[in-house]
Amino acid sequence: MTTGRLTLEEKWIIVDGLPLLYRVAVDGAPPGATPIVHVHGFGISGRYLVPAAEILAEQYPTYVPDLPGYGRSHKPKRTLSIPQLADALAAFLDAVGVERATLLGNSMGCLISIEFAHLFPGRIERAILVSPAGGPHNQPIYRGLPQLGRDSLLETPRILPIAVPDYVRFGPFSSLRLFHAMTRYPTINRVLALKLPILVVAGARDPLVSTERLRELVEQHSDVTLVIHDQAAHAINFSHPKTLACVVRSWLADEPISVEGAEPGEVSVLGQRGSSPSADDPLPPIESESLSAAEHP
Repeated sequence: MTTGRLTLEEKWIIVDGLPLLYRVAVDGAPPGATPIVHVHGFGISGRYLVPAAEILAEQYPTYVPDLPGYGRSHKPKRTLSIPQLADALAAFLDAVGVERATLLGNSMGCLISIEFAHLFPGRIERAILVSPAGGPHNQPIYRGLPQLGRDSLLETPRILPIAVPDYVRFGPFSSLRLFHAMTRYPTINRVLALKLPILVVAGARDPLVSTERLRELVEQHSDVTLVIHDQAAHAINFSHPKTLACVVRSWLADEPISVEGAEPGEVSVLGQRGSSPSADDPLPPIESESLSAAEHP
């Protein structure tokens, strides 16, 4: 199994009249591979998605944009709503010449990907939703904000040099406004209305996501596969990139999901087509994933 990484190149492009930063690697993937577009969460740039994206870039053309108003991308006059961010994502794909892609979102990036699938169903091949927050589990907002605070204590401190400057740049008012919109988003109902293969990856330690509701989702939608990581919190793309990349590669290849970087019993899968009769069995480990600074840039 491929375990290397490709460095993503930073580029700028004009989208809807504004300069937009994105990271890209397309030369390492085999011809004809469907691109993967990684979609970041609220208030933060796509930098924290890079560890997993670099691993997957060996097999898939890879794009990691900072959507308008995020990271170093220029800000529109007003903070974009979730549907407007889905429109901006479509405009970005137009600008870079990607007609159809697999979307891999984290946190609010899941909601953007879901909206994209509703607005542009012909342009998305599959959806990968990592830590899909939103909905009753985060309501009311005075419940959601403490969940967000608890998660910040569970994430690796190595994410702070990325997250803190990004959130400061995005602004507290815009962050609160968008987080409030995220808590009111009917994530489960919007996923149930989609007709495409969906992979959901969640951390059992994530205060922002209800794994119970995700298990119910698997029972209600025949094309949803759920993978639960017992040791992960919300930012799985950054904290457990190797494990996530292995899950994604197996699922995209329509193979039984194999896990690299998990201890025995850490990761379980539900709902995968062709899986064993007991779909909630722990997956066997392949290789231990280090959480050292050397492992994760």
